[in-house]
Amino acid sequence: MSETAPATPTAARNASHWLVLVVVCFAQFMVVLDATIVNVALPSIQEDLNLSPANLQWIVNAYTLVFGGFLLLGGRLADLVGRRLIFIVGTLVFATASAVNALASTGEMLIVARGFQGLGGALISPAALSIITVNFVEGPERTKALSIWGAIAAGGAAFGLLLGGLLTEQLSWQWNFIVNLPVGILVILAALRWVPESRHEGEHRHFDVAGATTVTSGLMVLVYAIVKAPEWGWGSATTLLWVGGALALLAAFIAIELRSPAPLVRLSFFKMRWITVANLTMFAVAGGMFSMFYFASLYVQQIMGFGPLKAGLAFLPVSLGIMFGAGMSQQSIGRIGVKPVSMIGMTLTTIGLIVMAVTTQTDGTYPQMLMGLLPMALGMGMTFVPMTLVATAGVDEADAGLASGTFNTSQQVGGALGLAILASIATEYTANFLETAENVKSTATHNAALVEGFQAAFIGGAGLMLFGLVLIATMLRREDVSHVHVEAGEPVPAAA
Repeated sequence: MSETAPATPTAARNASHWLVLVVVCFAQFMVVLDATIVNVALPSIQEDLNLSPANLQWIVNAYTLVFGGFLLLGGRLADLVGRRLIFIVGTLVFATASAVNALASTGEMLIVARGFQGLGGALISPAALSIITVNFVEGPERTKALSIWGAIAAGGAAFGLLLGGLLTEQLSWQWNFIVNLPVGILVILAALRWVPESRHEGEHRHFDVAGATTVTSGLMVLVYAIVKAPEWGWGSATTLLWVGGALALLAAFIAIELRSPAPLVRLSFFKMRWITVANLTMFAVAGGMFSMFYFASLYVQQIMGFGPLKAGLAFLPVSLGIMFGAGMSQQSIGRIGVKPVSMIGMTLTTIGLIVMAVTTQTDGTYPQMLMGLLPMALGMGMTFVPMTLVATAGVDEADAGLASGTFNTSQQVGGALGLAILASIATEYTANFLETAENVKSTATHNAALVEGFQAAFIGGAGLMLFGLVLIATMLRREDVSHVHVEAGEPVPAAA
């Protein structure tokens, strides 16, 4: 497969390729920021649009599911149609959906627009990463560019919590979406000016839209069934019918992939055991992490009484802890290996979530909450780097994009499904508490019922982490990670 890109004189390239990095990093910053900026605005959105706790999670999941479901298709479109073109189209879709979000007058309108934001992100992120790969020579130059890319991603997540709190408290939750408009316009103009077009010229120009549509639809139907199951009854005919429909769509996806000349996901790729283990592990880990941010954001505002800005500041130690844990893991992998480091990370994360479940009380304090947040944050940082290495190392160069894409998809989809399951558990525990309470209309009873649900969710998150730990301990063998060679102190680019 040949690569087509405009010929650029070396001197001009040296002067402009760092501008290319700035442009794509701005777009990625916008996408990552939007994944966290909404968390601290959730109580305000819930009150303003009169959303139920079960429907509130769709503000997060609509974005995450569509993002994860179309991520691989976005990468293939970028490679075959044109990386700059798909990057610009994705930014335009993302910015337009942000404007609709800001104008949303109902929960349904906001949820649908969030899905279109996820579609824009699914076009932006793989196109941006491909643009970096094409414009930077393999070696120290590309490693430096990818390190900057990873730092921008981490910074966007941390800054999103703070900016979300500031905008929600000082202006309104709508400004969390309005802020994307000027950024999106500037990114599009800059991309037209500085980012060169490039594409693969391959013999198969098949985009597998059917595969992307069936897998995303199947996952959304499954999440909907899980969310509504407490209301319908877990064993009811309605629940079983929706679950059956979801499984049928996912089965159709597998059939499409087996027959497609250029599948979205080549299923034979998962015959490499370490690839399967790394993706299953990250699927579970992401479910626990997404749920922690979701429920902890609600807890500090609805129970502890924090305003949006104070809530955003409360989670800055978590972002810093993840970054510090990632740095520790990079130093440790070369000394003790990827498997021990990932096991230590998941053990710390599991302990942190259990501590959070214990310290989450109606009269809980922020220092008590930090006792669980800090080990969880360190553990998450120590888990991401080794799992990224396991999932992307030891594969052919032709499969590098597939390895990265499936790993990132596992994070997004695992986070969405994990949140759906744990939110349903939390809702059921809250409802059961209220059924047995003597005075269901009192504020104290309402808060106690919410805390009961939050505690159940944190325990469930710990269970997901423990499942990932067991996978690594029992299924990842020494020969599976023998291809991962990282010297102590060598920088490892963060996952996109």
